[in-house]
Amino acid sequence: MTMNKEFLTDRVSDLLAGSGFSVSDRCYVRPRSFDLAARRGGLLLILKILSNIDGLNEKTAVEIRRLAKYLSGNPLLVGEKTRDHGLEGGVVYFRYGVPTVSFTTLADWIVEDVPPLVYAAHGGLYVKIDGRLLRKLRLESGISLGALASELSVSRRTVSKYEIERMDTTIEVALRLEELFGQELIKPVEILEPAAPVSGGGEHIDDRVLSHLAEIGFDVFPTAQSPFNAITQKEDLVVLTGVGKFSSTMLKKARLMSSLSIVTRTFSAVIVDGESKVGRVEETAVIESRELERIGKTSEFADLMSEKQDR
Repeated sequence: MTMNKEFLTDRVSDLLAGSGFSVSDRCYVRPRSFDLAARRGGLLLILKILSNIDGLNEKTAVEIRRLAKYLSGNPLLVGEKTRDHGLEGGVVYFRYGVPTVSFTTLADWIVEDVPPLVYAAHGGLYVKIDGRLLRKLRLESGISLGALASELSVSRRTVSKYEIERMDTTIEVALRLEELFGQELIKPVEILEPAAPVSGGGEHIDDRVLSHLAEIGFDVFPTAQSPFNAITQKEDLVVLTGVGKFSSTMLKKARLMSSLSIVTRTFSAVIVDGESKVGRVEETAVIESRELERIGKTSEFADLMSEKQDR
């Protein structure tokens, strides 16, 4: 039985919360690049959830990956099927560079600490071999490259590539190697990308408010499909930043941004046109555009947010 997106999102949220993750409120803004943010210790996941993973387009995937990078997190797509068949358990798929797993695979990894060993790529399912260990075992056993290649029905060059980890292999070949040498050689699939340093916005900014933030020293990373309009950053100060008119919709977004900022360990602020009736919404500072215009340094912006949040 296929779960719809809402039910699957509930199950993912419950699974993560039950496994010690802090889970954000669900993102309801459309279009939305991601559905949940979840953190456990140093692990931050930016999650997209779809029943059919083919529903993820390239533009959305790029934004999820960018957001994860800016927030020092990891993108992850959880789904049930692709085309006309279900996602296999223990297998990692990739959609435009976003690691993709089934609910079962997520549960095995998060709850049971059993990482997936297989990944799907063009042409089938593959595994990664511990090449250094393979070479060590082969030499200790006195087996030549040619003899091992003949045993596996592959070329000497292919075995050499296994040993320098320039080529992955099929499940069948990997299991044959493990049988021959009596040791585990298959390496877990790397779901989590190493954190990459983020520097410089370097992007064209049309919005007047975001331009001002860039002028006073922030790196500004605009977003297209998120509850906030940009991530603004200056060294360790990272702010989920919303821009717009004061309205009930803006207040709802501010609440969601507050939840996201708690999980992502950032700050959140909305800059509104005209007069605001409130100084903050939960953990989100509400700043009037005229207040922003008087600010000339990132430190002054940080001080203003603190003042708003202390009220």
